[in-house]
Amino acid sequence: PRPLRSAGGSMSVVEHVREMAAAGLHSNVRLLSGLLLTMSGNNPELFSPSQKYQLLVYHADSLFHDKEYRNAVSKYTMALQQKKALSKTSKVRPSTGNAASTPQSQCLPSEIEVKYKMAECYTMLKQDKDAIAILDGIPSRQRTPKINMMLANLYKKAGQERSSVTSYKEVLRQCPLALDAILGLLSLSVKGAEVASMTINIIQSIPNLDWLSVWIKAYAFVHTGDNTRAINTICSLEKKSLLRDNVDLLGSLADLYFRAGDNKNSILKFEQAQMLDPYLIKGMDVYGYLLAREGRLEDVENLGCRLFNISDQHAEPWVVSGCHSFYSKRYSRALYLGAKAIQLNSNSVQALLLKGAALRNMGRVQEAIIHFREAIRLAPCRLDCYEGLIECYLASNSIREAMVMANNVYKTLGANAQTLTLLATVCLEDPVTQEKAKTLLDKALTQRPDYIKAVVKKAELLSREQKYEDGIALLRNALANQSDCVLHRILGDFLVAVNEYQEAMDQYSIALSLDPNDQKSLEGLQKMEKEESPTDATQEEDVDDMEGSGEEGDLEGSDSEAAQWADQEQWFGMQ
Repeated sequence: PRPLRSAGGSMSVVEHVREMAAAGLHSNVRLLSGLLLTMSGNNPELFSPSQKYQLLVYHADSLFHDKEYRNAVSKYTMALQQKKALSKTSKVRPSTGNAASTPQSQCLPSEIEVKYKMAECYTMLKQDKDAIAILDGIPSRQRTPKINMMLANLYKKAGQERSSVTSYKEVLRQCPLALDAILGLLSLSVKGAEVASMTINIIQSIPNLDWLSVWIKAYAFVHTGDNTRAINTICSLEKKSLLRDNVDLLGSLADLYFRAGDNKNSILKFEQAQMLDPYLIKGMDVYGYLLAREGRLEDVENLGCRLFNISDQHAEPWVVSGCHSFYSKRYSRALYLGAKAIQLNSNSVQALLLKGAALRNMGRVQEAIIHFREAIRLAPCRLDCYEGLIECYLASNSIREAMVMANNVYKTLGANAQTLTLLATVCLEDPVTQEKAKTLLDKALTQRPDYIKAVVKKAELLSREQKYEDGIALLRNALANQSDCVLHRILGDFLVAVNEYQEAMDQYSIALSLDPNDQKSLEGLQKMEKEESPTDATQEEDVDDMEGSGEEGDLEGSDSEAAQWADQEQWFGMQ
């Protein structure tokens, strides 16, 4: 006897639960299914195995909706055990042929969907191995596109590249316009031509999709680190009237300009994207970092507040806020914010770089190295990840390691102004390789006369050789088409060296107008105002643009907040 199936063919209580679940009444489902499961526990005869399976799944779904993932997993597991028992019994029991049993079997929640939900719970709980195991258990013929997509992403994260490629290809076979799966394949070094061949039929059969092959080509360049051709290809797409003002393309362009070391254009493109979509989050961490580097700390603070209003569940607002702290020399706060960002998104390269830089500036170089290495693993084409690691090596006097790394970058990313300058930076540290540094910097400046890092390093070299007139010519030339705080400051230092005091003061003032927090310009100006003897003023200033270096002296004492954040140690480890 089943008192809970009402007479006269009307709905059973389990069907009511199902209807509420379908209607999205999760809190109601949770309460009712919880009570019914207790009844079933006290009287096992009350519900059939298939009804128990349904109740467990609907109950677990409502827990999932309440973000109680561990609890949901345990209920899903019970549901799958119940389903096993059900398939055993259903084979034996003859069909009674009554109409009620047929819809019953038709609307049982799918076992594959249950496994997918379990995998989602596991990823939320950061148990990727368990997520892979449960999805791996689904026979490949039964895998839906979303299961293949999730598997591909999990395999990629776990470093199982072959399996990841296979799963992404499976997604494309089922859904040839799955663009994120295309990006996944390109990021795993699958050739652009091979990826394009998988979508060629659909491009030819649907009007207005001719841009897709160019789009694939553009992102193939992005993932091989060919920034110049990537920029040109995306610009050609952007000019097409149909794709003009696309926020994703603008964001990609901004990111590419940033990677190519063209910060001015990068900021312009980020601003354009932001105007088009005021709720944009993606890429805003890089934008915040660029603003902070330029000393626009008020803008960074406003950006951080705005992003927190949009979502505090993304890494970007935390990174932007962390950049503000880092450039205000509050390193332990920057460290905490970086760790919080990593906790929200372990793939956030910008968060790893922020945390690494904060650790380095707090003197915790070995921990910093771990973070920069992880950033390099996630973004092997981004030069700033290598720069961070090389700075750590130089800070701990491991010039050999720095040299090996700089040479590797030079070989893998090709000889461009950025890689030449990075190698020169390391060569400058070793008295034996000064001449090599000079040659490398000249090559870099021939390629890109306005590349600020190369200009700064060349100036440093000329300053060592006391060739101040050459330095002044170099800096004036670099400042002809751009304005940069560091360049104005170094020009000020050089002018002091040749006793041009009035103009030196002008240069320091310009530098301070560009970045009011620039300590060295301030010191230069104060020296001039005290009108100290010219010999003192000639004292060699440490001319260095590399992130936060030259501040090592006052690191430990500079952080008034150290105590306040000390109790936040739990964030400091890599999640």
